[in-house]
Amino acid sequence: MKKWLLLLICLFVITGCSSKTETTKQSEPSETKNKTGGELHVAINTQPSTLDAQVTTATIVSEVSRNIYEQLVALNSSYQIVPMLAETVDESEDGKTYTFHLRKGVKFHNEKEMKAEDVVASLNKWKEISTKAQAVIPEAAFEQVDEYTVTMNLPKRVYGAITLLADVGQMAVIMPKEIAETADVAGATEYIGTGPFKFVEWKQDQYIHFTKYEDYIPVDLPADGLSGKKEALVDDIFFHIITDNSIRVSGVQTGQYDIGIALPPDNYDMLNNDKNIKTEIDLMGPVGLIYNKEDRIFANAKMRQAVNAALDMESIMLAAYSNEKFFRLDHGHMVIEQKEWYSEAGKDRYNINDTELAKKLLNEAGYNGEEIRILTTRDYDWMYNSAVVIKEQLDKIGVSVKLDVIDWATLIDLRAKPTEYDAFITAFPKVMTPPQILYLGSKWPGWTNDEEITKQMEEINSSTSKEEAKQAWDNLQDRMYDYLPISKFGDYYLFYGISKKVEGMTFLDGMMLWNTSKSE
Repeated sequence: MKKWLLLLICLFVITGCSSKTETTKQSEPSETKNKTGGELHVAINTQPSTLDAQVTTATIVSEVSRNIYEQLVALNSSYQIVPMLAETVDESEDGKTYTFHLRKGVKFHNEKEMKAEDVVASLNKWKEISTKAQAVIPEAAFEQVDEYTVTMNLPKRVYGAITLLADVGQMAVIMPKEIAETADVAGATEYIGTGPFKFVEWKQDQYIHFTKYEDYIPVDLPADGLSGKKEALVDDIFFHIITDNSIRVSGVQTGQYDIGIALPPDNYDMLNNDKNIKTEIDLMGPVGLIYNKEDRIFANAKMRQAVNAALDMESIMLAAYSNEKFFRLDHGHMVIEQKEWYSEAGKDRYNINDTELAKKLLNEAGYNGEEIRILTTRDYDWMYNSAVVIKEQLDKIGVSVKLDVIDWATLIDLRAKPTEYDAFITAFPKVMTPPQILYLGSKWPGWTNDEEITKQMEEINSSTSKEEAKQAWDNLQDRMYDYLPISKFGDYYLFYGISKKVEGMTFLDGMMLWNTSKSE
């Protein structure tokens, strides 16, 4: 039996993910943390579809809801696994059983103490919803041993299984048993967690309001990334839903908003030179065109290959982000900072930009002028701008494209219906192991179903060494560039503007508002 008080599971950890500006991704804690009280006003760019963090991979849901929910384990700033709601974790010698010893006295926001029954109900709900869990640990069984002990039992060892419980996309958050068990497929509608802030009100299209949870008990570990000690140093947080970029920018400039997220890259130089504002650029992950492989025209792999051959990734990324500070061209489906996962496989089929090859592949696919429907939204300018360039590039090879421009919440709903569209554009957070990549899942929109991809993912999951897992990943990424679940454009960075009155704020795949204070 292996036992950790601090789980330093170095599963190809991400290193060197510093920002591209002079600010750092993980700031040093402020010396003025004794300043408490007041309100934080955050301008977000779109309305979340839900605050149930288990339901969706949308970044905005993770950034907002992480303040009210917590997981059994969490990521530190080096992407290592650290206990959070679990006090300790044991792993059996055969790697098939993880035992979580829960912290005692942890209260939900409804004043109920968190116990094993809540954890089991929450994780059972999460396992059925999470596309990553379905891809990696579909047969996991969560069981209560006693009031403060839970096991995760696997039929066989799965490489990196525990990392799923710390992942920031479709987070395995813990909520009260009665809420978990009554939630439908759209997720919980009562938002109760164990975090340092609690939900107060959601006024649709206006704001979401959290307040300090007075009975929150921090874990007794140094604050580090999403792990360690959390303190609510402000009394209230208001997430203002501001879809207009210019209003978010001007609001940060005037001090109406303390923080603005997903700001337009065109405003970077202006805000970076404003003595009252700090700028932050946070590496997020891959961005690309996701093909609907379940139905309609892109069920034909030759059609996907034709489109991939036609795309000029640099032009797409420049249109999306306008400034090279906010993107980089790279073929890897695990980011380059993940040094031991990063693979050169498929590089020869990335950013081909070959019109003649594209036309040849179109002919082989039997394309006959059918209209291709691409979902996009103006809620994220980069999505719309990249879609416009893709349409222009596909026009050049004779492909008819219709851009279906809708709001983000509607897009999330529509992309789950395979008869309704052909492709959509989105971005993804970093993941800890390749089988957690969303667009490799057979149940995630796009619907990847390929025997060879499935085989290579199983080989990664069953690996007993880094070397064995890496070889399987090389083979898998090579196959991805033939099968093309998506056409990856590159990697992107998210731009934040922050008032200099805000102190102690840190980032890890999004902003963290605990341990953050505001001076007057």
